[in-house]
Amino acid sequence: QVTLVESGGGSVQDGGSLRLSCAASGYNNIDYCMGWFRQTPGKEREGVAQIDGSGRVSYADSVKGRFTISRDNRKKTVYLDMNSLKPEETALYYCVVDTQGRARYAGGCSRWESNYNYWGQGTQVTVSS
Repeated sequence: QVTLVESGGGSVQDGGSLRLSCAASGYNNIDYCMGWFRQTPGKEREGVAQIDGSGRVSYADSVKGRFTISRDNRKKTVYLDMNSLKPEETALYYCVVDTQGRARYAGGCSRWESNYNYWGQGTQVTVSS
């Protein structure tokens, strides 16, 4: 049974920072693509950042330069460091993993949510102005 448990969400002021963590369990392969998505009510889910087992990363254009995704394969944990947060980034942030190899491509890991077969329960991030 694969499980993903997110933590680190909370409330910050405009321009603030947060670190999200996601602890994975239930599998041993450290090469799986992992990532973070977010969803605001009334909007589609957005792929924020992805990372493969080698540490290759990709980001949504809106977060480049402000967010950093990383992983500790020994702990099977993925992190998302978020800086200069904006009120419009208030959302439920989900950790994801692809154990079927659908997200992997030559350049790294895709941002398509349909390629990720396990999702965490989400952690709320609220940015106030």
